[in-house]
Amino acid sequence: MSTVHHDVTQLPPPRVEEVSDGVFAYIQPDGGWWINNTGFLVGERGVISVDACSTVRRTRAYLEAISTVTPQPVRTLINTHHHGDHTFGNHLFGGATIVGHEATRANILEWGGPKLTAPFWTEVDWGDIVPEPPFLTYTDSVTVWSDDLRAEVRHVGVAAHTTNDSIVWLPERKVLFSGDLLFNGGTPFLMQGSVAGAIQVLEEVVEPLGATTVVPGHGDVAGPGLIDDVLGYLRFVQATAKAGRDAGLSPLQAAREVDLGPYADLLDSERIVGNLHRAYAELEGGPLGRRIDAAAALTDMVAYNGGRPLSCLA
Repeated sequence: MSTVHHDVTQLPPPRVEEVSDGVFAYIQPDGGWWINNTGFLVGERGVISVDACSTVRRTRAYLEAISTVTPQPVRTLINTHHHGDHTFGNHLFGGATIVGHEATRANILEWGGPKLTAPFWTEVDWGDIVPEPPFLTYTDSVTVWSDDLRAEVRHVGVAAHTTNDSIVWLPERKVLFSGDLLFNGGTPFLMQGSVAGAIQVLEEVVEPLGATTVVPGHGDVAGPGLIDDVLGYLRFVQATAKAGRDAGLSPLQAAREVDLGPYADLLDSERIVGNLHRAYAELEGGPLGRRIDAAAALTDMVAYNGGRPLSCLA
């Protein structure tokens, strides 16, 4: 099965986009495996960062990009969830208060530093990563302020992309930092979360906000139409899982037989396999976000990818 990847020589450099006055998105192409977006709010007394990056090199480049906008230090770092592409660089924000959900802290401590490369992903130069979890935690929400600009950090309530997703919502500006609840141009990934939960969160939490500007966890800044695009993919995963399970197919077999249709050109299309592993588990019942055999799902994703490790250009 052919999957969609880019080559490192094709990647344009990261860029800073001002999405509202004093509010910036940091976009890292191509938005594939372990290449995330971050963002920052600039105030008179300091900077609030939304997420870190995956490697030492990428996080240092991000901090350098902030310094070209303002001489103010990063005083607050918000983690939208525990995944390493958003948190491995936490330790490079010296002096910043790291804020995250209680489960984000617990998952970072459990996961530790980078260890999931070969045979699942191509090798990455992570740098000297020191796991650094949030030390200011919340259960439901917390508000941070950039001067007089309110930024609401809200746990979404149920498993979605992970079991500990939060959004950062700027109500006065209608700007949403969605974390990995939303991907733009890349295949959404729910293996450690919940397909049904992600649909619920997008419909009941994210869409009603009325955001006009969305900074997704991966891919270009978008408008609210991105929410419907991702919902369409998630429903496609659910339908594929039901049809495959009814036909007695494994998640890998179902992935190989299905026509991805409008989703065929999304980056990292092998994620359909991990998503089907999650959707199959949900058809069996049990709590949303319950643990599944991640190694088995990743092994099937590599098989779908022609037996080659998944392409990571971080």
